[in-house]
Amino acid sequence: MGLAKLWKYSGGLFSNLAAAVHHQHKQHFVFSCFQSPSYGASPPPPQSRRPISWTCICGFMLFALGLISLFTGHVASDVEWYSQRIVKRNWFYKLDGSHRLSIDIWKSRYSSFYYGCSERGPHFTERGPHFSSAVRERFSNGYLLIATSGGLNQQRTGITDAVVVARILNATLVVPELDHHSFWKDESDFSNIFDVGWFISYLAKDVTIVKRVPEKVMMSMEKPPYTMRVPRKSEPEYYLEQVLPILLRRKVLQLTKFDYRLASDLDEELQKLRCRVNYHALRFTKPIRNLGQKLVFRMRRMEERFIAVHLRFEPDMLAFSGCYYGGGDKERYELGEIRKRWATLPELSPDEERARGKCPLTPHEVGLMLRALGFNNDTYLYVASGEIYGGEKTLQPLRELFPNFYTKEMLAGEELQPFLPYSSRLAAIDYIVCDESDVFATNNNGNMAKILAGRRRYMGHKRTIRPNAKRLSALFMARDKMDWATFSRKVKSCQRGFLGEPEENKPGRGDFHEFPSTCICKRPFNLSNFTSKENKYQISRRNPTVSESRYTYLSNSSNLEQKSSQKFNEESLRDRHGSLIDEIDPDNPLSD
Repeated sequence: MGLAKLWKYSGGLFSNLAAAVHHQHKQHFVFSCFQSPSYGASPPPPQSRRPISWTCICGFMLFALGLISLFTGHVASDVEWYSQRIVKRNWFYKLDGSHRLSIDIWKSRYSSFYYGCSERGPHFTERGPHFSSAVRERFSNGYLLIATSGGLNQQRTGITDAVVVARILNATLVVPELDHHSFWKDESDFSNIFDVGWFISYLAKDVTIVKRVPEKVMMSMEKPPYTMRVPRKSEPEYYLEQVLPILLRRKVLQLTKFDYRLASDLDEELQKLRCRVNYHALRFTKPIRNLGQKLVFRMRRMEERFIAVHLRFEPDMLAFSGCYYGGGDKERYELGEIRKRWATLPELSPDEERARGKCPLTPHEVGLMLRALGFNNDTYLYVASGEIYGGEKTLQPLRELFPNFYTKEMLAGEELQPFLPYSSRLAAIDYIVCDESDVFATNNNGNMAKILAGRRRYMGHKRTIRPNAKRLSALFMARDKMDWATFSRKVKSCQRGFLGEPEENKPGRGDFHEFPSTCICKRPFNLSNFTSKENKYQISRRNPTVSESRYTYLSNSSNLEQKSSQKFNEESLRDRHGSLIDEIDPDNPLSD
């Protein structure tokens, strides 16, 4: 209870008490303290009742003051907390004309007070063993084979969870097998996309990982590896009770269709292990990193700040959503035929799906949203997408809103040729550019949007715009009935809470891959740092030079990755896993 409320409450008590004194002949009170001092005498008649003594009134006042004193400690702490909140708000935001907090569309001013933290916990605490080192291969409970499912980012979630499951089971993890039979039909293996050596060595203290099951183990098996599929979002207890006994009995176990098969809410150390896998261990191969960085440099050479927009507007995406985009019978027939590939999909109402916010925004709607938020038409856009349904005709409205429109095909030219047959490698290149952009926006809430949103939060709360489709859909339908200023104001109102601000990252909100709250720590509040922080922010708002941005991607993986790499001796790594560390060319900024 705040101090003002207590004062108001006690004031009301005093006024009521005074009223009782004033109307003593109209109301009847039965209090023992108001009785006559003579205990044996009978009560006097109502007309001769004595007035309330000042002693009783003072007693009530002292009682009320005692209540205030009782809550003084809570009041002081509340006042301190609220004052710090108000001070912080004043530092990082300013009030606009409507007395609402305005937001810098390019960068969150509040982000410098948060940082990614996923270091391993201590081996021993006051309570005993806490997070021990990985069990050695020969002492593990068996070998865990993982078959992932879906596209690149869906498989990324499966790989991340596979490491955690191997930790739960005390198993030796075999490098996961990627999906070659999904819609994308990509034949790439793990080693074609991710740096296998780095993956194995970085996680060596958490989980033992091998490239394949040893030949002598396979020869000793009487039966082939046992194959099973676990339910979605299974708790660790399920793995211990249902999966571990099979692993102990068969020694080699394969889990298939492994995507989102582990619960989102886990123990803190397991969540931090997820972050170490996703944000540090899963590093792309050098050819992918090099080309991705070249595209970032070419965007920065033209304009030092740019937006990356991830458009999921492929035919399969639209068919799966069940939405309608005004293409008439032709659209209904084409998307309906694609939809038949999923026999279990229910019949959906396009209008109801749009009202629920389940329909991806069109490229035109994404452009309108960005312009309404305040981005000018001279802003540079990098568009990451696959095949856009409707082709150039669908993209034309977005190009008109943002003429500085670029894609990986436009920037890379012939350098992209080796990657063209492989959709996952192309997606990895887009991933790098989107991760390095100043602002990342998306028209959907798919796997890549979630994974990148989580990573950008972990790497410093870089501005990330997710459309509030449920509220925006009604606004887009009515946009012809209002002027631009009204439309812009309403879009800004709709998007509050969907711009990647630190305050959006609350424990328990959404999927952990999108909101990795356990792995984001808050820097201690220090009043003396206010001036320096504010000045630093003002300096940081200038556009980085091309030479400064050249090293951004390589240094953006935080000190944790640097500390880990120092712990591994180059010779021992080569002995165990072959040549894992390439020679570094000091003249090549792409070397790492």
